Amino acid sequence: MTENSEIAARLAALSDRELAGLLLVATAERPGFEVVHAALLGLLETGDTITAGSVTPTTLPASVHDAPPLHDVSGQVGGGSAVPAVPVPPTGIPAPTETGGYSPSGVPTWGSVRDKVEQRFGTAQGMGELDQQTPAGRSVDEQWDARERAARERLDQIRKSLRGNDTETHGP
Repeated sequence: MTENSEIAARLAALSDRELAGLLLVATAERPGFEVVHAALLGLLETGDTITAGSVTPTTLPASVHDAPPLHDVSGQVGGGSAVPAVPVPPTGIPAPTETGGYSPSGVPTWGSVRDKVEQRFGTAQGMGELDQQTPAGRSVDEQWDARERAARERLDQIRKSLRGNDTETHGP
C-alpha cells in the first residue's frame, strides 16, 4: 500500500495540465478508456484544464496529505521520478483528427476497414466476371464442368458396384 500512496502523492502534486497529459498517454490505445482519452484530447485542444476550485473529495487517504516530498523514488543512486515526463501538446495547435481512415493513435476506423473490404470484394467479383468473358476463362469453366461430370459418373459407378456386392452377399 505504501507504493500506491506514493504514486497517489506524486499524482496529487502534478498540475492539472501535467495530470491530463499523463492520463492521455496512459489511456492511449486502450479500448475501455476511449471515451476518457477523447475527453482528455478535447481538454488539451481547447487549453482548458479541469479546475475544481476549493472542491475536494470527501475521503482522501491521510498518506496523500501527510506524505513527505519524495526526492528519490527508486532508492538507487541517481534515481528519478516514478512518473515519466509526458509531452504536452502546445496550445493553439489542434490535435490531429481522423485522417486517411486512421484515428489519432493510428488505429484504422471501422468506416475505412469496411470501404477496403467492399473495394476488394468488388474487384474480385469484377475479375471473375471478366475472366468468364475471355477464351481462357471459358476454357477453365469448361474444364471444371468436365471434371465435375466425370466425378459424378465415377461416384455413380462406385455406388452401383457397392449395391451389386450387397445383393450378392445377402441374396434376393
